[in-house]
Amino acid sequence: MNISPSKIFVNKRAAEQQCLHLLQACNTLINLNQIHAQILKLGLQNNPLVLTKFTQTSSDLNAIDYASLVLFAPDAKTHLYDTFLYNTVIRAYAQTNQSRITAVEIYKTMVRSDVLPNKFTYPFVLKACAGVGRLRLGESVHGSAVKFGFDGDIHVLNTMVHMYCCCGNVESARYVFDKMPKWDSVSWSAMIGGYARMGMSGKAVELFREMQIAGVRADEVTMVSVLSACSDLGALELGKWIENYIEREKITKSMELCNALIDMFAKCGDVDKGLRLFRSLDGKTIVSWTSVIVGMAMHGRGLEATSLFEEMKSSGVVPDDVTFIGLLSACSHAGLVDEGLKYFDSMTLQFRITPKIEHYGCMVDLYSRAGLVKEALEFVNKMPIDPNPIIWRTLTAACRLHGELDLGETITKQLIENEPLHESNYVLLSNIYGKMSNWEKKNNVRNMMGEKGIRKIPGSTMIELDNRIYEFVSGDRTHDLYKEIHEMIDEMNRKIKMAGYVPTTSEVLLDIGQEDKEDALNKHSEKLAIAFALLKTPPGTPIRIVKNLRVCGDCHSATKFFSKIYHREILVRDRNRFHHFKDGVCSCKDFW
Repeated sequence: MNISPSKIFVNKRAAEQQCLHLLQACNTLINLNQIHAQILKLGLQNNPLVLTKFTQTSSDLNAIDYASLVLFAPDAKTHLYDTFLYNTVIRAYAQTNQSRITAVEIYKTMVRSDVLPNKFTYPFVLKACAGVGRLRLGESVHGSAVKFGFDGDIHVLNTMVHMYCCCGNVESARYVFDKMPKWDSVSWSAMIGGYARMGMSGKAVELFREMQIAGVRADEVTMVSVLSACSDLGALELGKWIENYIEREKITKSMELCNALIDMFAKCGDVDKGLRLFRSLDGKTIVSWTSVIVGMAMHGRGLEATSLFEEMKSSGVVPDDVTFIGLLSACSHAGLVDEGLKYFDSMTLQFRITPKIEHYGCMVDLYSRAGLVKEALEFVNKMPIDPNPIIWRTLTAACRLHGELDLGETITKQLIENEPLHESNYVLLSNIYGKMSNWEKKNNVRNMMGEKGIRKIPGSTMIELDNRIYEFVSGDRTHDLYKEIHEMIDEMNRKIKMAGYVPTTSEVLLDIGQEDKEDALNKHSEKLAIAFALLKTPPGTPIRIVKNLRVCGDCHSATKFFSKIYHREILVRDRNRFHHFKDGVCSCKDFW
C-alpha cells in the first residue's frame, strides 16, 4: 500500500498539534513524562516548535533539568534548534538560583552551534553572570554582546550595569551607564542600586538627585535602593522627603518598599515613626517583623523587641534565623542575659533552627557587654563550630574594657598570626598595650602596621543639614569653617567643665601629657560634628549624627553635658547602636 507524501505531512502536522495541545494542558511532572514518550513515539523529538513548547512547560513545572537532558542528549540534533528555543532554556536557568551558571554554559553551546543570539539572549545571560558574581564571565559576555552589535540596546545595557554592580565593579557599571545613548527608570535604578549595595550611599543619593533633574519618574525598586542609602547615611530629612515623594507620585507601596521605610526610620533615629508605619501594615511579613525588632535593638529597647517577638509568634508568623539575630542583638544591647539565653535555646528546641556563626557571635557579645568575660570565653570554647575572627575580636574588646588585659593580649596575638593583614587586630593589640601603659610594645605594634602598609581606619562622623551630608574626620583641618568650629569646641569645653565634666583622658592611649590628651579628645569627629550643628542650626533643634566607629567613653560623657547645657536632643548612631542624649542623660544608661 502506497501512502502519498501529502498524507504523511497531514499526519505529522496533526501529531504536532496534538503534542502542543497536550503540553499546553500539562500541569504535573508525571504528565510531562507521558507526553515526552508520546513525542518520541511520534518522531517529533527534533521538531523545534514542539521542543520549544516542551521546554517552556518544563520550566513552568520547575523541571528545566529534565528538558535540558532531552535537548542536549548525545543524539540530539542541536543544529536544528533556533534562537528562541535557546533563549527559553537560558532564561529558565537564569531564573533558578542553583543553576545560573548552567545558563552561561548553554549560551556557549548556542554560540558554538552557530545559532545567533539576539537582543533577548543577553539580558538572560548577563543576569545569570550577576547571580553567580562571576566578573570575568560577565566581561566575556559583554564583549560578545558588542561583537554581535547589541551594545546599543537599552535592555542589554541595563542588565550589563546590573551585572557589573552585582560583581562588585561599580566603576565599569558607571562607565557603561554614562555611555548609554538614553536612560529609562531601570537604568537609573540599576546604577543607584549598585551604589547602595556597595556601601557608596553618598553616590547613590547624588545619582538619585541627578535622576530627579533629568525628569525621570522613579519606581518602587529605585525607592528601595535610595531608602537603603538613606539608612546607611542616617539621612532622616531625605528619608522623609522620599516618603512624601512616594505619596505624591503615587508609587506602589509594595511590602518591600514599606519594609524599607521601616528600616530607614529606625536607622535614621526615628524608630517610633517606623513602629507606627509597621502597625499600619496589613499582612505583615517576616521581614516586616524582623525590621522593627532590629530597629528596637539598635535603639537599646530590648524589652520592646522581645515583646514584639512574642507578638509575632502569637500572630502565627514563624521566626527565621535572621529574626533571631535581631532578637539576640536586642537582648545584648539591653543587658538581658537570661532572656538572651532563653531565646538562643529556643532556636533549636522550639523552632528547629540550627544556630549559625552570627547567632553564636550575638551570644558572645551578650556575655561580653555584661562584663561576663570568663563566661563568654567558656561559651566560645564549647561552640560546636569554629569561632570566626569577629567573635575573637568581640571577646578581645571585652577583655580591654573589663580589665582582662593578659587574656586579650593572648587572643589578639593569635588573631594577628591568623590574619596578618587585618587592621583591627593590630588596633586592638595596640589599645591593650595602651591600657597597660606599655608604650614600647604599643609603638612596636604601630611600627609593624607601618611596615606592612596597614593603616588605622580614622574616626569619621556624618551629619545631614539642609539636605546635604557633611562628613568630619578626627583631626581634620580642611573644613571651610575650621576656625569657627574649633572656637565653638573651646566654648563648649569651658561650659561643660563649669558644669562638672572631667575629660576621660584614659581614652587617649598615647604616651603624651595630660594637656595634649585633652587636645586629642577635642579633635574627635563627633565633637566636630556637634560643634558644626550648634553653629548652623537654630536653638532647640535636635542634632543627629552618624559615627563609623564605636563612640568613646569621653565623647559619650561630654555629649551628655552638651545636651543639657545647650538644651538639645542629640542622637548619635555609632557602629553598634543609637544613643539618645537628652537633659544630660543617655538612653543606653551607660551600657553600650
